[in-house]
Amino acid sequence: MDLTVEHNVATALLRPRYEGSNIRTWVGFKHLMFLVEEAVLESFRQHDLGPQRLFHEYGLGLEIVDCSVLLPTLVEIDDQLLADVRASEPGRFSVVLRVQRQGKLVTTVRAKARVALVCEAGCHHRSVPPPDLAPLIVPGIAAPDGERHDVAVANGDVAQSSLCAVNPRAFYWSWPARYFYCHFSERVQQSAYIRALEEVVDRYLVDRGLSIRRLLDERGWIPVVPRVRIRMLAPAYMEEVVHTTFTVEDLVKTVAYDSRMDCYVQRNTTLEHVATAQILQGYAVSRGSTAGSLVTLDESTLSLLTGRTRP
Repeated sequence: MDLTVEHNVATALLRPRYEGSNIRTWVGFKHLMFLVEEAVLESFRQHDLGPQRLFHEYGLGLEIVDCSVLLPTLVEIDDQLLADVRASEPGRFSVVLRVQRQGKLVTTVRAKARVALVCEAGCHHRSVPPPDLAPLIVPGIAAPDGERHDVAVANGDVAQSSLCAVNPRAFYWSWPARYFYCHFSERVQQSAYIRALEEVVDRYLVDRGLSIRRLLDERGWIPVVPRVRIRMLAPAYMEEVVHTTFTVEDLVKTVAYDSRMDCYVQRNTTLEHVATAQILQGYAVSRGSTAGSLVTLDESTLSLLTGRTRP
């Protein structure tokens, strides 16, 4: 039942959900991150430690609190992916997803995930957890020192003005933590932040005059994501308002741009930093014989993405 040794590898066959096929038959980054989560869960299940048993028998809530993915190859909706999950140290897993292409296994996703087993308040568990789970057990979600950046709310200010005062280039959006974004009756789960990242990017692009529909119709372009990382820094709870900022931070030559999402929950006069994400994006051709190839961005698009000019 050891989940921490270097040689421990779990395997699973997975398929992406149809929901994630939005442009042609390609699968977006959100659903690829969902597959990484499924692969990690399968690793626990193969050790008879699925989230149901962890919760009811040991009072533990399994959460993926940090996940980074590299996406070197397009995934199609009918692909069947072979997942290999390797535990390298307590709570840390490497995940590789591969697909058969022309008789060869091709890597489509490389990921690293960190799992925490959170002691759930009010859960009347029956047993003491096995000793090898001890390094994964935490009283609550908490970031290492220096990774959280809370923001004070001055008298008379609101969350939006306080966050934009700290980062004048930030795009702001807020969303309520509905119950279907939560785990274990109270806490926002990682997949909610994945969805939030996808949505805040979409809202930002609309604000910049670069909506997905417009670029599809006018240029046949679709955003692609080679790299993304999402970290939970502190708990956000059901029905709290999650104040979210999005900032384009850097250009990678003329083919991609690096951006950052940060999420906060206001408690008294402090906006507590509950999650952060980094995402690298570019554009690919969506139709014709060159479909899937990377686009070189022109100066007008780069200016709109970075906020140097308004549409």
